[in-house]
Amino acid sequence: MKNILCYGDSNTWGAIPGDYHRRFEYEQRWTGVLQNQLGPQYRVIEEGLSGRTTVLEDSMEDGRNGKTWLLPCLRSHRPLDLVVLMLGTNDLKSRFNFSAFDVSKMAGLLVNIIRQSACGINDQAPLVLLVAPPPLGPLGSYAAEFSGGTAKSLELAAQFQQRAVEQGCLFLDAGSVIKSSSGDGVHFDAPEHQKLGLAIAALIHKTLE
Repeated sequence: MKNILCYGDSNTWGAIPGDYHRRFEYEQRWTGVLQNQLGPQYRVIEEGLSGRTTVLEDSMEDGRNGKTWLLPCLRSHRPLDLVVLMLGTNDLKSRFNFSAFDVSKMAGLLVNIIRQSACGINDQAPLVLLVAPPPLGPLGSYAAEFSGGTAKSLELAAQFQQRAVEQGCLFLDAGSVIKSSSGDGVHFDAPEHQKLGLAIAALIHKTLE
């Protein structure tokens, strides 16, 4: 059996747009779609946390630093064949004041931790799929929190792709497959979860089989 860890934020957790305290059913979330597409020869491990950043401490939300939990999480689920990393949206919040380049570099730090973790098969590095989050949509109630974030979000894909080239890992631009919800501009509607799960499954089939 091949083990795949999906490490992300509220969009990996499956938050419902406009009501982020509730989540889609497992079969609707992109991780559940991925598991269904890959079948029983794979185990998809869902590790999503609302508000999770790449490496940033959030003074308004404790425990959201993605770097802090990453290595213990990898060790907990080893051996891993592949880690799907999709973070960066929360780093665009105005209180952090980082550029798209900065966000991509921070995501690159997480890729490096995974690649140096020896948490793959036979204590080797697991493969990494770096996913650039899609651009933000109409923000509505999130407009103040993500002030200035929309323009930065449009730059993420190109910056993340460059980090993937530098790190020698797999890359997917989620914005080429899905759109953020028009309901809140941050989270994914159920049909977008379906599309993303199918796209990642197709990439995994090409890579691991």
